[in-house]
Amino acid sequence: MKKYSIGLDYGTESARAVLIDIFTGETAATAVCSYADGVIEKTLPGSQEMLPHEWALQNPTDWLTALEITVTSVIKQVRAEPESIVGIGVDFTSCTILPVAAEGTPLCLLEAYRHRPHAWVKLWKHHSAALQAQRVSQLAASRKERWLSRYGGFISSEWVIPKALQIAEEAPDIYADARYIVEGADWITWQLTGKLTRNACAAGYKATWHKVEGFPSREFLQELHPVMRDLFSSRLSGPVLAPGQLVGGLTTYWAKRLGLSEGTPVAAPIIDAHSGMLGAGVSGPEIMFMAMGTSTCHMLMSNKEVLIEGVAGVVEDGILPGLYAYEAGQAGVGDIFAWFIENAVPHTYLEEAKLRRMSLHDFLAEKASRLRPGQSGLLALDWWNGNRSTLADAELSGLIIGYTLATTAEEIYRALIEATAFGTRVIIDAFTDKDIPVRSIVAGGGLTRNDMLMQIYADVTGREMEVAGSAQAAAHGAAILGAVAAGKQGGYQSLAEAVSRLAPAPARVFKPIPGHISVYDSIFQEYNRLYGYFGRGQNNVMKFLRSLRDK
Repeated sequence: MKKYSIGLDYGTESARAVLIDIFTGETAATAVCSYADGVIEKTLPGSQEMLPHEWALQNPTDWLTALEITVTSVIKQVRAEPESIVGIGVDFTSCTILPVAAEGTPLCLLEAYRHRPHAWVKLWKHHSAALQAQRVSQLAASRKERWLSRYGGFISSEWVIPKALQIAEEAPDIYADARYIVEGADWITWQLTGKLTRNACAAGYKATWHKVEGFPSREFLQELHPVMRDLFSSRLSGPVLAPGQLVGGLTTYWAKRLGLSEGTPVAAPIIDAHSGMLGAGVSGPEIMFMAMGTSTCHMLMSNKEVLIEGVAGVVEDGILPGLYAYEAGQAGVGDIFAWFIENAVPHTYLEEAKLRRMSLHDFLAEKASRLRPGQSGLLALDWWNGNRSTLADAELSGLIIGYTLATTAEEIYRALIEATAFGTRVIIDAFTDKDIPVRSIVAGGGLTRNDMLMQIYADVTGREMEVAGSAQAAAHGAAILGAVAAGKQGGYQSLAEAVSRLAPAPARVFKPIPGHISVYDSIFQEYNRLYGYFGRGQNNVMKFLRSLRDK
C-alpha cells in the first residue's frame, strides 16, 4: 500500500493541499480553495463601516472551510484509505495573528465582538501598526536590547509585538478579553489536535523569540505599555516546537470531517516561505530561496551569524538544524503587478487579450518581452506596499520616473517587474557585503510561471535562477514536515534527510544573458540613488503625501 503525507499551505487569498508519496516525493494530488471573504481591507463582513487605511484582516472560518474542502479533495482524487495517510504538515503566511478565548474560539466569531475590527485576524500585510512598530524599535534601541540586532535594528509593523500593542491601545477591552494571541498556523494545529503550541519558525522570526534567551523581557514590555507586561508569559504562552516536531494526533472530530484516522500525526508548522525552501530542496548554505507571490520572501542559510541591515531575522535552526537561517523580503511584488492590471491597463488591451483568449498578465508579458533592457526609459521604486528589506519602512510608497506621452502599458509593466528585481538585488548585496555568499537562487511560487520575469531576475542579479520542481513548493515542504512528524511511519530520521529524498529536481533554469547584465548594472546604480534619496530621509515627500491622505 502506498503511503502519503498531506501538506497544507495557507496563503494570502487561498489555501491549498497536496498529497505526496512519502517514498518517492511524487505529488499524487492537489487542491485549492479561495477564501470566501478574501483579504478584508474595506469593510468587515456584514458591516458598512469603512476600515482605516493600511488594514488587512481575514476570517478564520475561511481557513477551516478551505481545510475541509482541500483535504477531502486530495484524498478523493487518489481514493486513499485513511490509514495510508501517515502525517499532516502546515505552513502559513506570517505574521498572521488572531485573539482568541481560552478554548480557542476567535473573538471575531463571538457576537459581542463581531463588528470590532481588532477582534478579527490581522493578516501579515496589516500595516496600520506602523507607529507602534516605531515605538517598539526606538525603545529597544534606547534600552540596548540585544535581540534587536538580530532583526536588522528594526521591528516591522507586520510582527507580533506591534500588532498586539495596537490592540492594547486601540481596543483595550479586546486585549483584556483575549486569553491568547495566536499565529494562524498554530491555531490550525490547535484545532486539529486540541493542543496549543507555538512553532519556533514564527516565534523566532515574527515574535522575537530566541532558543537560548527566550522572548524579550517583562521589563521591556512593561515600559512599552503596562498591560503588555504579560504578553509572552500569558497571551503567547505555550511550548515552542521546531518545524516538523510532533504536536499531537488528529482529534476524533476532525478525523471524521476529513475522512482520516484519529491520531494521525500533525507536525509543528512553519512559515509558508520557509516551507517553500524545504519543498524546493534547499538544504544547505549559499543558495537563496525566493518565495515569489503577492510578496517575496528571501531566505538564506549560513554557517555563521552576522548582523545585516534590515534583514527581517536570523534564527539559529530556524529552518534546518545546524544552520543560521536569514530572512529578508519585499512587501509587494505580485500585488504590484495585480494593481497595475486592475487599475491602469487601457481598455483596448483588455479587448485584444479577450480576443486572443489570454490573461492580461500573459498578454502584457508577451508584449513586454520584446523590449530590450532600458528601452522603456522608465525606472521604478517597488514600494507600493512599503519596504520590508532593507529599510524596514512600511510608510514608503511607489514611484515611477521617465514617463512620456509615448509610454505604453507594456513598458510600465516591464519597469515594475524590473523594479522588484532591483529590490531583490539590494537584498542580495546586503548579504554579500557581509561576506555571506549567494551562489545561486531557487524560486517558488506563482510568479515563477512568468518566463520574462524570471529572465529579468537572472539578468539583474547576475545569477542563475532555478524554478522549484514542485508547482506548490510551500505545500510540498509542509507535507515533508508531516512525514517527519510521523516518525517511524514516515521513514525519516531527520528533516534534512526527508528534504534530500522528497523534494523534486528543478523544473527550469534561467541563466543571465551577458549582454543584459551590463545594462542592468548601470540602471541599478540609478535605482540605488533613488533608494537612498527617498528611503533614507533625504526626501520625505512620500510620507508627507501619506499624512495628507490619512487626514
